[in-house]
Amino acid sequence: MKIVIAGAGEVGTHLAKMLSDEEQDITIMDTDPSKLAALDDFNLMTYVGTSVSFMDLAAVNVADADLFIACTPLEARNILACSMAGEAGAKRTVARINNSEYMIKVHRDFFKTKRIDHLIYPEYLAAQEIIQALKCTWARNWYELFNGELIIVGVKIRKNSTLVGNHLRQLGQFSNKMHVSAIKRNHETIIPTGRDVIKENDIVYIATTHDYIDDVAEMCGKKKINAKKVLVMGGGPITEQLLEFACDDYDIKVLEPDRKRCQELADKFPNAAIVFGDPRDSDFLEEEGIDDYDAFVGLLDTSEANILGCLMAKEHGISKTIAQVENLNYFNEAEALNIGTIINKKLLASSRIFQILLDSDPENSKSLALQDAEVAEFVVKEGAKIASTEVMNLGLGNNMTIAGMVRDGEGQLVTGRTRFKAGDHVVIFCLQGALREAEKKFKEHKGLLSFLE
Repeated sequence: MKIVIAGAGEVGTHLAKMLSDEEQDITIMDTDPSKLAALDDFNLMTYVGTSVSFMDLAAVNVADADLFIACTPLEARNILACSMAGEAGAKRTVARINNSEYMIKVHRDFFKTKRIDHLIYPEYLAAQEIIQALKCTWARNWYELFNGELIIVGVKIRKNSTLVGNHLRQLGQFSNKMHVSAIKRNHETIIPTGRDVIKENDIVYIATTHDYIDDVAEMCGKKKINAKKVLVMGGGPITEQLLEFACDDYDIKVLEPDRKRCQELADKFPNAAIVFGDPRDSDFLEEEGIDDYDAFVGLLDTSEANILGCLMAKEHGISKTIAQVENLNYFNEAEALNIGTIINKKLLASSRIFQILLDSDPENSKSLALQDAEVAEFVVKEGAKIASTEVMNLGLGNNMTIAGMVRDGEGQLVTGRTRFKAGDHVVIFCLQGALREAEKKFKEHKGLLSFLE
């Protein structure tokens, strides 16, 4: 598949690196040669030029592109570039935007008439992740697929969990309730086998269904917390989106160090408590009653401040903390700390674009916002050879696993004895870079699963 990315900023660069691991035909363009030079060691092409030049778009063969992605910092340039690329022949286009107004359905329909197929608003995605984290406070990550028929939950395992010390094969009695799809341990993601042992401080990713989610929480040693009072540190664009969608459901107080921004938020959201002050000051946090809150969200401009804010909140007894960590160099360290859910706009935007690449329905399936793991949906075709083969005999290898499936609209877990049928939607959990391998493997079975079609 030929993919052209316009913009070698943080989102474009991360996306290009991720897709280059999948052996896609990638070209990334930018006006700054130094940004492109940082990508020399990756399996992709670079081009110095602007995405709003017909000559430069022709130079990167945008007419042959299966997907054109405009993710420069300039919203207007992204919109124009996608429109130009679409008119030139690109099959699908994606524009990164900064205006929530464009996400309204009637306006999105307008953009489609301009050959812009998808809009990506990272701040909106981040706010939705925060809202989900507030609903499912005992989990670090919560992903619903196929309208909730399948759930993948990421949980930090403590010593009070009954899973600690068990080989996965010992959990066979729970195979109808849960499937451990991946383990994050010491900065490394593992696709486990029956021989692997769950250890204290592991982050495990478990596939399950709504019928058994309470059982999974109990086995993980987690208690549900009803988070109604939320203290937010920072009043930037993510906070604005959070107030837009969650202000009526939660008692939210925002601490913002810029007086002008405080007034802007107060005028737009009169039902929210907007307080001027430096939220990095522990005395100020105590004055604002940090001890009385159920959840804490760090959304300042710096990752360090958000991480430290969450650690302070933990010291004050807040069990659910959420931190925006945009510096990927801090991501693994932040995961190792006791700060709860981590939000990263680059990963969220890349996951959504990757989902578009897989041609998944965004209402049904979702790519996970993880650094080194991916989730993809495959559909079993009529007459597929895989339908006559038990899962245990598929030879999936050590870098992918089948997390679950949906059959006739019902989510189900998969065992070694499972046989697929035509029309089954199968969810694969794999390490980054393994999707191309999965495609090749499945093609050996006569294209039994639809992939990138």
